[in-house]
Amino acid sequence: MISRRSFLGTTGLAFLGLQRYAMADPSARVIEPFGPLIKDPQGILDLPEGFSYRVLARKGETMSDGFQVPGMADGMAAFPGPDGKVVLVCNHELGLEMTAMGPFPNGTKLPDGFDAALSFDPGDDRLNPALGGTSNLVFDPATGDKTAHFLSLTGTERNCAGGPMPWGTWITCEEPGDITTGRGKRHGWCFEVKATTEPGLQKPIPLKALGRFRHEAVALDPATGILYLTEDRGDGLLYRFLPEKKNDLTKGKLQALVIAGKPSASLQNYDPTSKWPAVGEPMKATWIDMEDTDSPLDDLRARGFKAGAARFARGEGIHLVEKSFFICCTDGGPSRRGQIFRLDPSGDPAKEDTLELFLQPEESDLLTNGDNLCPAPWGGIVICEDLIDPSFSPAAHVRCVTPEGKIFTLARNSSAQGEFAGGCFSPDGKWFFVNLQSRGITVAVTGPWEKA
Repeated sequence: MISRRSFLGTTGLAFLGLQRYAMADPSARVIEPFGPLIKDPQGILDLPEGFSYRVLARKGETMSDGFQVPGMADGMAAFPGPDGKVVLVCNHELGLEMTAMGPFPNGTKLPDGFDAALSFDPGDDRLNPALGGTSNLVFDPATGDKTAHFLSLTGTERNCAGGPMPWGTWITCEEPGDITTGRGKRHGWCFEVKATTEPGLQKPIPLKALGRFRHEAVALDPATGILYLTEDRGDGLLYRFLPEKKNDLTKGKLQALVIAGKPSASLQNYDPTSKWPAVGEPMKATWIDMEDTDSPLDDLRARGFKAGAARFARGEGIHLVEKSFFICCTDGGPSRRGQIFRLDPSGDPAKEDTLELFLQPEESDLLTNGDNLCPAPWGGIVICEDLIDPSFSPAAHVRCVTPEGKIFTLARNSSAQGEFAGGCFSPDGKWFFVNLQSRGITVAVTGPWEKA
């Protein structure tokens, strides 16, 4: 088993190999270090021989705090907890119309005696409460058992992804369907949730300085304190937040990325005849300040594009590996199978950064519509597939990209229903956690990772 220190110390060098290989013949990339997938007789998760999984949670089950496990589990991160435990903080991408999948027993109203101040949007006599939020799950890696599970945030809308902070919190991001419609509460914010083992709802406080839009994920550069943010729109932007004070996300400046020399560039590459951007071709990037970031008209991205910011095709997962940020754009590329970009910050906010199209999967690559991603203990990345177009693939998979740039499969949704989300490893690298979103299942996977 690769140690956590080795994991963190070798990924940067590993990705140099991946960058070179990403430009090679796509048909040569597919490998099977774990062997073929074996059909799961339980119909949940197909895995290679030697791997096994445990179901940690199912939507509708009663948690240890008396609430029900919410549906639509999405982005997730694993934090070290006390006594060797692992704390999973998990998003629930529940919209205002998804009351039947919420955490409350009746599915539509706040329970009697519930403190409405603990819900960001508790609704009223006319409106149901918003039921998005997060849950905390405490896992014992020694036994493979769940020891506690409880609701940690509620009253938000469509909590899609987010990002772990090194001080032990999870930034959960709202991706509301329509942020121009008034409900008495505006949605489209980010919130901070503690990775605690102590049951109890945390008071939801929106991080308004991070802007209001269809947030997807965030990733922090611990060296500079700069936070990078993705936007899940076909014409979304890539943002960064410059805090006034390092590690304080309440005050600062929101900016959007601009391709130097190509103002208002479209990086979606939907035109099959387009040769730009080319895989592996570095592009210099600058940043422009954004104004009126609470965006009551949901026009932040449009105003940014008009001012010169670049458009991306549904920016979703973003993660820092060594000194580079890897970004999944779910349906980018001429065939709309997705794109992965790599951003190398200069380390100085006043200087240019470098952006490149890192990987643009084609049919022979297997990988389709990458969404959430995380670093792998062996030095590559692990990508959860969305299922944008079933004609691309009959089922969603968890795919891996090795340090040499080869692609292989870790898991398949055995029922072929819905996307994978929230993939992340335990701090020691021995357990992989992932959500089968539409089925409302969270699993923990273990096995011979060293084969990778």
